[in-house]
Amino acid sequence: MPYLTSTGAAVRTSGAEGLGVGVPGYAHPLLAPAEWAELGRPGTPLHWAVLNIDDGPGTRPDPHCLEAAGRLRNARERALHGEAPDDTVRAAGGRLLGHLDLDFGSRPFSELVADARSFLDWYRVGGFYLDRCPADRADLPAVRRLTSTLAALLDDSDSADEEGGRLVLGPGTHPYPGYAEAADQLVTFRGPWTDYRWSQVAEWTAAYEPARFAHFVHGVPRTHLEEAMRVARWQGAGTIFFTDRDGTGGQTDPFAALPSYWDEFVSRIGPGISE
Repeated sequence: MPYLTSTGAAVRTSGAEGLGVGVPGYAHPLLAPAEWAELGRPGTPLHWAVLNIDDGPGTRPDPHCLEAAGRLRNARERALHGEAPDDTVRAAGGRLLGHLDLDFGSRPFSELVADARSFLDWYRVGGFYLDRCPADRADLPAVRRLTSTLAALLDDSDSADEEGGRLVLGPGTHPYPGYAEAADQLVTFRGPWTDYRWSQVAEWTAAYEPARFAHFVHGVPRTHLEEAMRVARWQGAGTIFFTDRDGTGGQTDPFAALPSYWDEFVSRIGPGISE
């Protein structure tokens, strides 16, 4: 299958080196305790997970979210400062990112900064996931202004560790190339397996390492999981989340819960789950 629009992109990554999981947002910890518990389980190759209370931080600190955030933060501390495992993905630990909804550029700057401050003050997040980020060239200056402000807030807080904070833009498609310099990572695909398996990567992404890109795919059958992993590797994605959930049968968000093949998924990426 032709996954690339140019041959230059094929040299960016090989195998599963550096590949890890990004969780775009599980349901509330009270409704999805198993999902949140898995994130801190030893051996889970987690890059980051998004905390989203009510399209943002909510109106006041939530005790269940405080507990979940603390567990994930402690797991990262153990990964960074405990005995160094051989596998670099396992050693990386996982950050907690606060969910900021840009509404494709329509939300006021002041509201987004206020939400960011609440996430830092209440949950001590290690970065931010900018969901529904615009992708056009015209919106880039406003996004750069926001990410510069968020980076400064992280630098001034006690939330980011020695590796610094992390900013992830979530347009869900390939944006104007300048967006790659506005944050640490871009979500360049978010959608169904039926589209992903035939998708192509923008040529400009070949100039960047896989760590700069993430893919979120729903409706991936277990029998096609290895094929989906090949697509991600060839397209140069360093962070992925695949699930067989598809948003039907009463599901409102296919990414709100674990895929039925979670153990197999994480073991294919890197170290298996430690029993």
